[in-house]
Amino acid sequence: MRRAKSSPVPRVPGTAIFLSGSSQDVPAALLHNLKHNKVLHEQNVILTVMTEEVPRLRDKGRVTSETLSDRFSRVTVQFGFMESPSVPKALRAAGFDLNDVSFFLSRRALQASAQSGLPLWQDYIVIPMARSASDVSDQFCIPEDQAVEVGARITI
Repeated sequence: MRRAKSSPVPRVPGTAIFLSGSSQDVPAALLHNLKHNKVLHEQNVILTVMTEEVPRLRDKGRVTSETLSDRFSRVTVQFGFMESPSVPKALRAAGFDLNDVSFFLSRRALQASAQSGLPLWQDYIVIPMARSASDVSDQFCIPEDQAVEVGARITI
């Protein structure tokens, strides 16, 4: 964040929302976007979705936001375990304007390797399971025309 703030990275209009599995880490999609496109948006949001151990949550307090700098903020959206998580709906209810927003999602493609240390038969179980996992954009109801998927190949 400090480096992005101090370096002359070109800015493009709009807001980029980078989904992150952890509220403490920099999302892989943000790093890949900087590496390959060499730009940042005017506003950048690091978004973490959390599932709580209660069936449902009230809308009030579902979305929390923390300003990290004039161009970066961290947002956490919480859902109960019985809810169908719609990130756009929760963000709109919290007052976010989603008209000029792009959601950046990280995708990891697993690849088998004989040198990984795991028996090869385990690779042939784990990789199909990972491929059949639900798509993040579908799981969180992110519109396809606003989603940008940035991928990385991981050898296991």
